[in-house]
Amino acid sequence: MTEEHNNTEAFRGARFTDADLTGAKFRDCDLRHVKIVDSWLVDVNLSGLVGNLVVNDVDVTAFVEGELDRRYPERVQLRAMETADDYRAMWAKVEQLWSETVARAELLPESALHERVDEEWAFAETLRHLVFATDAWVGSTVLDEAAPYHRLGVTHTSYPPEDAAAIGIDLAASPSFAEVKEARAQRQALVRGIVEAVTDAELERSCSRPPAPGYPDEPRSVGRCLRVVMKEEVAHRHYAVRDLTVLEGR
Repeated sequence: MTEEHNNTEAFRGARFTDADLTGAKFRDCDLRHVKIVDSWLVDVNLSGLVGNLVVNDVDVTAFVEGELDRRYPERVQLRAMETADDYRAMWAKVEQLWSETVARAELLPESALHERVDEEWAFAETLRHLVFATDAWVGSTVLDEAAPYHRLGVTHTSYPPEDAAAIGIDLAASPSFAEVKEARAQRQALVRGIVEAVTDAELERSCSRPPAPGYPDEPRSVGRCLRVVMKEEVAHRHYAVRDLTVLEGR
């Protein structure tokens, strides 16, 4: 039976020697300053926030970032945003890319859109997470709404289930893809309306309400909040396209 180690610091500073970690999975883990020596890293898949990644004494961070920028040039556009016009252009690109991706996904049977690939979110779950991201960073922070959360939203995996339920997330929900698309379209329209009207000055406005209970209490500008939403959009489309390729291959 697979051992589960959740929300633990038991392995902080631990040392593993001659240990068999074949098939181990690490999700939402803090692996800063990890050192792996004289080990077999074959068919290893890493994803997350990568910086100063050294493989056999070669720092491959710049190569990885450059290759991702080549494959997904919208990443470069996202980082370059400064003015309100930049934000409008970026959101237009986000909507265009997702429109193409959803059209591609809808060529698959409905069941495939709810199927997880290698334990990652299904396509429908990814869209539901983007609904939550919009509710948190736009509905709560930018618009200062007390209860902006759609019941079909999916929080990030480390968010406490009891907190998700407390803000109205239906943890047992199993919506059709049509229902997911409807919620998603509403949230896209919400962001579109804000971005179309935003000014350079408004981007600097400070927001007082946090994205959701449990988030740190710190100042956040409108520009920062919109940037977070767009980063989520770009990153999760990358994952969705990756998994769509697997589903199509089946």
